[in-house]
Amino acid sequence: MSNKRIVNCAITGSIHCPSMSPYLPYKPEDIARQAIDAANAGAASIHIHARNPETGAPSSDLAIYQQIIDTIRAANKDVILCLTTGGGLGMTVQQRASVVPRFKPQLASMNAGSINWGLFPIASKIKNFKFDWEKPYYAMTTDFIFKNTFADIEFMLQTMNENGTKPELECYDVGHLYNVKYMVDAGLLKGKPYLQFVLGINGALGASPYDLMAMKETADRLLGVGCYEWSAFGAGRFEYPICTQNLFLGGHVRVGLEDNLNLSRGVPAASNAHLVEKMVRIMREFDYEPASPAEAKEVLGLV
Repeated sequence: MSNKRIVNCAITGSIHCPSMSPYLPYKPEDIARQAIDAANAGAASIHIHARNPETGAPSSDLAIYQQIIDTIRAANKDVILCLTTGGGLGMTVQQRASVVPRFKPQLASMNAGSINWGLFPIASKIKNFKFDWEKPYYAMTTDFIFKNTFADIEFMLQTMNENGTKPELECYDVGHLYNVKYMVDAGLLKGKPYLQFVLGINGALGASPYDLMAMKETADRLLGVGCYEWSAFGAGRFEYPICTQNLFLGGHVRVGLEDNLNLSRGVPAASNAHLVEKMVRIMREFDYEPASPAEAKEVLGLV
């Protein structure tokens, strides 16, 4: 397994809006189709958000999740489905967590702390909005905190522990790693932690090589070398530089239209599969191979 790395693919997320790319999927059948294609391209884990099929707005509707999951599973029974509990701006913790008891996924994202969530610069870059919700959604983030308090975190972890779901711990800043350390010491986290370094969000840590090293060195110091698994990515144009650096550090990678809309500078990505294919090409240039879903489950301790 020394040259195997897990490729995670985040299909649609809740940051980008349909006005930003005609290729961003928001109908359940399109989200599922892109997920299937990403898995066929080499992704062992698929990160799933739901959206309103009429407007593209982030949604917590479990019926939409059901349609996405059923469609993926009809075509691929092996790929890991990592359901979000981050949801979208303004959702309650209970809404965000509702996917876990309903679907009991093997893996679910879980945000490891609060941050200022500054998406407002996006609004100035879009000349024509397709849907009425989009511009206010971004404008509100000048005064918005993505809230993940210790009470929220404990609720999320208890929900996951009760349903046999492993948390993928989304760490946006160094302080979140200290939160993870607290969770481990308090006995809230079961098994080997799986961290996702989310770099480059306005309001949290940047996405330079130095920021990635700060996260890795802090995780090593707090949790112990070899005592956790981790993946990393940078938002936007930092996606592939951070992913490539993380390969050399021994970690896994994440790509997808949730985080980055371009295949290269000035070239929009026409699908999530294209982003996965590029990541796999980069990996193979350095003699790394994408882990299969079965290999990824073994690494992450999933049953």
